[in-house]
Parts: sequence; structure tokens; C-alpha cells
Amino acid sequence: MRCLMSGVLFVVATPIGNLEDVSRRALAVLAAADIIACEDTRHSRRLLDAYGIDRPLLPLHQHNERGAAQALLQRLQEGANVALVSDAGTPLVSDPGALLTRLAHEAGIRICPVPGASSVMAALSASGLPADRFQFAGFIPAKAGERQRFFAEFAAAAQTTIFFETPHRIAESLAAMAEIFDGARRLLVARELTKQFEQIALLTVASAPAWLAEDDNRQRGEFVLLLEAAAAQEAADWQPLAEDLRAAGLSAKDTAALVAKHTGANKKAVYQYLLDNQANRPR
Repeated sequence: MRCLMSGVLFVVATPIGNLEDVSRRALAVLAAADIIACEDTRHSRRLLDAYGIDRPLLPLHQHNERGAAQALLQRLQEGANVALVSDAGTPLVSDPGALLTRLAHEAGIRICPVPGASSVMAALSASGLPADRFQFAGFIPAKAGERQRFFAEFAAAAQTTIFFETPHRIAESLAAMAEIFDGARRLLVARELTKQFEQIALLTVASAPAWLAEDDNRQRGEFVLLLEAAAAQEAADWQPLAEDLRAAGLSAKDTAALVAKHTGANKKAVYQYLLDNQANRPR
């Protein structure tokens, strides 16, 4: 009897723009699910209506995640099959759902991924940047100070780094990147992926703000940004030198200036690194 066994939690990728990118397997799982957990029922209903699927929807988003996850866990334990979707792409990639999947693991419930569209992988595949090693950094912080500290963490990154950004903050983020990162580093700007006005541009960090400002339409849509790895010298050499100079008694400001002069590192990135790593500050 079904009530004597747990259901399955299906983690289902949905299109990031073009509805034709949904897989036949994803449609079959959605059509057979007892419940579909989604961020926005109105958004998910458009996809389901396009394919004639009529299943119960339960909202699961950042504001109700704990209560919704517990309710869904109970349904799973009672034998219901649950399909978890996000508004677009692969669930849990900067989207809610981690709590539900963790609870399901802890309860011994089977979790079955149904792979498909992902803006991260779509942008990476079209970037021309190395994809053998990369890191996903998620959404860029909204506040200026937090954004500066956040970017400083990637000043010496040894692999391609992927960010998400919104249209109303893209200009500020590209300007901050130009201040912090080596201007020659390549930066892929991908917006509206798979949609009608999709645009993918491989630029340099230094040229990106001007490129964005050339056309108001370029600031529309959701953005995926891919930052090239730092040059080998920048990644390997300047941090030990900065730490040695700081330990010798130089101020953070003077240390940053000297390191920038002799290694070519970005002075603001060095200064922020020193602020974030206080262990070697002279006492």
C-alpha cells in the first residue's frame, strides 16, 4: 500500500526563459507529481498551462520556507511524490529548497534530480573562458561596502568566477569591478539568456561600464557575469608580500601602494585584503 512507504522528492529544472528548453522527463514528472512546490505559483502556472499540466501547487519561498518544508516533508512521509521547482532553471542555485532537501535526506526519503536548464552552465558554455575549474559566487551584495568586500575576495581568484546580478544594480556592480579588479581581466556579460533579447558580450573589466552605458536596453533583464581568473602573478605573489610589509609595520595604505607599484596588483583590492585579514597587523 502506498501509505506504508515514503514518496520521492523530485528536484526538477525548468526553463530559464525559452519554454521549449524543458525536457520530456521533466514534463512527465510534473504531470505525475502529487504536489509541485514552487517559488511563485503564478510563474509556475504559466509553464504548466503551456503544457496542459494541472497539479496542485504549494508555494515555497524564502519567507515561508521553514513551514512549507515541514508540511511537504509530512506529505512525503505519507507517500506523496513532490516535485520541487524554482521560478527558472535548476532549483537551489541561489533559490530556496535547501532546507526541504536536507530534511528529506535526514528522514531517509529518496531525492531524485531531474536535470535541465541552468543559467550558470548556459553562460559558462558560451563564455570562451576556462571551464575546467570555476566557482559560483551567487548574487552580488546590494550595499556598496559589502559589495567592495565581496569583490575583494575574488581579486586573486585562480578560476573563472560566476556572479548573478539584477538590472537595477548592474551599473554599480560593473563600476565596482572596474575599481577592484585588473582592468585587463576578461568579463562575460550575459543577459536575458534564452529569451528574445538575449545578449552575450565578452569584454574586459575596464570596458564593461562604458559598454553598458552605450545602450539603455543593455541594463534590462537578469544578468550572469563571468570573471576571468586573475593573472598567475597576481594570484600567487602579492598576498605574501603584502602580509610581510604589514607585519614589518607599514600601514595598510602604504602597503597597498607599494604592492601595487611593484607587482601590478590592484591597489584597492590589496587594501581591502589587508582590512579583511588583520592577523598580521602590528601590535
